[in-house]
Amino acid sequence: MAAHCQVTGASPAFGHSISHSHRRTKRRFDPNIQKKRYWVPSLRRNVTLTVSARGIKTIDVRGIDSVVAELLAKGVKL
Repeated sequence: MAAHCQVTGASPAFGHSISHSHRRTKRRFDPNIQKKRYWVPSLRRNVTLTVSARGIKTIDVRGIDSVVAELLAKGVKL
């Protein structure tokens, strides 16, 4: 599964792991991606989204209907 949030657009960040001796090696910071199923009353069906933890909080605040409407306006296939 791709580490990409459909709501917030969060994707992996890259940087360095720094050891005690201060040696740097490349590493990847993945967002906390979850596969979550929502009932969307306007569509009268369930929608499965891959969302980050912040995306889940965004849906809780704004409501699933407004978030799904914005995704459909962007052209995201649900």
